[in-house]
Amino acid sequence: MVKRDIKEKLKGIKLLILDVDGVMTDGRIIMDNEGKEIKNFDVRDGHGIKILQRYGIKVAILTGRKSKVVEYRAKDLEINDVYQGAFNKKEVFGRILEKHKLSASAVAFLGDDIVDIPVLKSVGFSAAVADAIDVVKKSVDYITGHKGGQGAVREICEMILQAQGKWPEIAAKYEFTEYV
Repeated sequence: MVKRDIKEKLKGIKLLILDVDGVMTDGRIIMDNEGKEIKNFDVRDGHGIKILQRYGIKVAILTGRKSKVVEYRAKDLEINDVYQGAFNKKEVFGRILEKHKLSASAVAFLGDDIVDIPVLKSVGFSAAVADAIDVVKKSVDYITGHKGGQGAVREICEMILQAQGKWPEIAAKYEFTEYV
């Protein structure tokens, strides 16, 4: 059950911005002997993103690292707004708002580390994954029940869709009646 004030914030969300390492992934980076990077992404998080997009909510990626893996995952999920190597995430956030002609109140951001705090404090709805560092958890509207790379993104996607009244249509489409 989502608290009323959080539900009100979620009703106006038009864009979800996601960090990558520790949010879309579990934060671990595997490198092989040739320096090739491997990241683990949760397929259910990906499906949540796709459902969100089908219902008119845009999704962007905003990450401090640069990785070909992120480019591939974004392409797979049809996320066109990908900002990598963002050392000043708040500055890039401002450019995202301008590009989409949105107010900060229409944006949700899911993060996990201190580099995310300036954006988390600026958006209409801020969330941290369950295994975020403590100072981040103290800076947000909501802490997910799931860890990064293990369903946290899906949780936020579903919360947005529920708050915006789109969940009954989704339930009908996928032929389920209860939300557990």
